[in-house]
Amino acid sequence: MNIYHLTDCKSTVGILQLASFCDSKCSVRCSRAGMKDRCLKYCGICCEKCDCVPSGTYGNKNECPCYRDMKNSKGKPKCP
Repeated sequence: MNIYHLTDCKSTVGILQLASFCDSKCSVRCSRAGMKDRCLKYCGICCEKCDCVPSGTYGNKNECPCYRDMKNSKGKPKCP
């Protein structure tokens, strides 16, 4: 299993790398989602905040505790 992390995103280049990192990892994570646009949106939000996306298309959230623990306003998991 691959765990994807990106650190040191303080520069403009770092921010662009984070966006590219998140886009890449979220496209894999959401590749089998029924509501792909929604999955990509929330995966991107979670990735930017946590610098991590779990491997695979489902599960494996223990690889990224920040991603796993983010909740929406109703207390449900925010990240796909």
